[in-house]
Amino acid sequence: MNKQHTTTADHAEAGAAPAIRVCGLTLAYGARVIQRDLTFTVNRGDIFVIMGGSGCGKSTLLRHLIGLQRPAAGEVFYGTVPFWNISASARREAMRGFGVLYQSGALWSSMTVAENVALPMQLYSDLPPEAIRERVAFKLALVGLAGCEACYPGELSGGMKKRAGLARALALDPEIVFFDEPSAGLDPVSAKRLDDLILELRDSLGTTVVVVTHELASLFAIGSNGVFLDAEAQTQLALGSPRELLARSADLRVIRFLTRAGGSPAETALPPTVAPLKQRSDTK
Repeated sequence: MNKQHTTTADHAEAGAAPAIRVCGLTLAYGARVIQRDLTFTVNRGDIFVIMGGSGCGKSTLLRHLIGLQRPAAGEVFYGTVPFWNISASARREAMRGFGVLYQSGALWSSMTVAENVALPMQLYSDLPPEAIRERVAFKLALVGLAGCEACYPGELSGGMKKRAGLARALALDPEIVFFDEPSAGLDPVSAKRLDDLILELRDSLGTTVVVVTHELASLFAIGSNGVFLDAEAQTQLALGSPRELLARSADLRVIRFLTRAGGSPAETALPPTVAPLKQRSDTK
């Protein structure tokens, strides 16, 4: 867990291809367009936040990124692979490189925590049972749930369920992990612990993270890059980290969101519990 932290700039200097490129993406349900002409890049090592108010299409965008819904137009590239222009079998294979933490945790209630985490390994790997048990114990320890193997989801708190879901999302050592509203339903202390865990995963494992959230404390605490979606405009209004957008955006819709409909960036302080991102991510 002592891997040297690398920034987006470090990856760019090394010539690394972006983890994800979204090109001209249009999201729609039938004739109803949700978002159009979305174009952005998620660099390797980013904690990329998808921002915007309720109903703007954040979770719908996530569904398109992880293969649950085909876009009406445009393409998503993982590295150089056009995700929606390959065969269904190749797309399923590509999806094994993703980890997903759903909003509720989505644990099987009739299975123990260990059985939930073991399931992807049993389905998609050739590991023997003993190796799976060892990996399950490691993944649970990684998220702070060592000793909880025999617990059932109903015996866990909300924050513990999220961490168990994260352990399962990490089961196959994905390069990219997607989070859908990770702080939803959590108290502020549990939400901060989850934010800290996301930062640790990025810094120690080099994982690329994509997060859907409207929680301002989380946005400012973990976001190194992002896109802002607007329901009325039906497209993206801004690109950059929440801090950058708060400092330089001239769009009142972006400022109002990032300040809870408050004043100008100069009049708005970051939440007092949020330390500067560089200091947090560089802490060893």
